Amino acid sequence: MSERPRTFTEEARRRQIVECTIALVAERGPAAASLSAIAARAGISKAAVLYHFSTKDAVLDATARHVMTSFAAAVGERVDAADGPEAMLVAFLRGAVGHLRAHPAQVRVLVEGLVRDRDDARELAPGSPAGTSRRQGVASILEAGQRAGVFRAFDPHAVAVMINGALDGLVAEWVGDQGFDLAGAAEELERCVLPAVRAAP
Repeated sequence: MSERPRTFTEEARRRQIVECTIALVAERGPAAASLSAIAARAGISKAAVLYHFSTKDAVLDATARHVMTSFAAAVGERVDAADGPEAMLVAFLRGAVGHLRAHPAQVRVLVEGLVRDRDDARELAPGSPAGTSRRQGVASILEAGQRAGVFRAFDPHAVAVMINGALDGLVAEWVGDQGFDLAGAAEELERCVLPAVRAAP
């Protein structure tokens, strides 16, 4: 028997609970995101939280899903609007950094490990269907560039791993040091990546 559709009010309350969980994790870490703390942050009772989410894990799962979906939608929109493989790769890099800089609390959720060891953590992909990894999303862009003759021959998967690894490293540094110039570092990454993948003229 299928579940009944949630009402507008129920969806709004679930979003509020998720946003409060993000704020708690960003400020105090995942250990602080108890059901009681989430309820207090939202200004509701613990029973009200449990009405919408059966367990704390269910809250954390919904929170992780929200963060990943938001990232994928924002970056995917930039990638989809780009014209050509090189522009798509630039859109991915700029879109990822831009979204994360605009949502530092969501970055903390990712870094603090709410999505660690989750299969669906792989869905942080630029406009890709569910189940496709972020690395595969970038690899697809690289493969498209090779087919179009604008990128040289290389292993797309290996290069996608390197690009994502470098990007993750920059974000991790920024989380640990708010004085770190993430935007400038991302521009340097772009200047390193594009000449490395372009086909010879």
